[in-house]
Amino acid sequence: MLINFIVLLITTLAAGLSVYLFPKFNQQTFKLLLVFAGSYLFSITILHILPELFATSSSPYYTGLFILVGFLMQQSLEFLTSGVEHGHIHHSHIHDEQHSHKSSVVFLMVGLCLHSVLEGALLTQPTSLENHDHGSSTLLLGIIIHKMPAAFALATVLRIELKKKATVLLMILLFALASPIGMLGSDLFARMGLLEGKGMEILFAIVSGGFLHISTTIFFESSPHHRFQANKLLISIVAALLAILSEFAF
Repeated sequence: MLINFIVLLITTLAAGLSVYLFPKFNQQTFKLLLVFAGSYLFSITILHILPELFATSSSPYYTGLFILVGFLMQQSLEFLTSGVEHGHIHHSHIHDEQHSHKSSVVFLMVGLCLHSVLEGALLTQPTSLENHDHGSSTLLLGIIIHKMPAAFALATVLRIELKKKATVLLMILLFALASPIGMLGSDLFARMGLLEGKGMEILFAIVSGGFLHISTTIFFESSPHHRFQANKLLISIVAALLAILSEFAF
């Protein structure tokens, strides 16, 4: 638990702070990294989370319902975040004159941190899901791969919009802490008997629906004109193979 906390915090924080090291990043390279993250996230959702959910669920039909709820909830959150969690940098609504500057930043942070808390909650250890311990490293890697480009995108937006560097650093730290806090919170609730059985199944279903939304959105946005691009296909296959190896070989 402590190792997961430290790894989540440091990797996300480092990705956010790297915006100061690479102020003029290569957008094409960043898009390819997003494709890799999206492919891995989609693969572990299909290979690990969903099979566990349906194998242990007492009511698979309701499980499907909560997956759909998670998918739609992620769609709703993007009205606050404008897609920063899947790498959007230049399409943030912070520039919209109809919103106040401060409230837009607050909405952005609330949406991102809520999503991060939920995905961090999946890493709790006391759970009714049978093979969670086996796949916890797979899930941890997936969350890290997803959060790093999100942290970089968030830091880029905040760096443009906020004048004080200290405020930007505080926001990045808050985002980096969100998933570890979600992990600790769900662990505490599980130990208190408040997040076991059906509650954990619902949580996994909702977050997996969000993962499906984020990963498929990355795929669609990476090829807006449906053009074949061999490099994106290759990166997607490599990410999927990594997910397969981490799930079945370790």
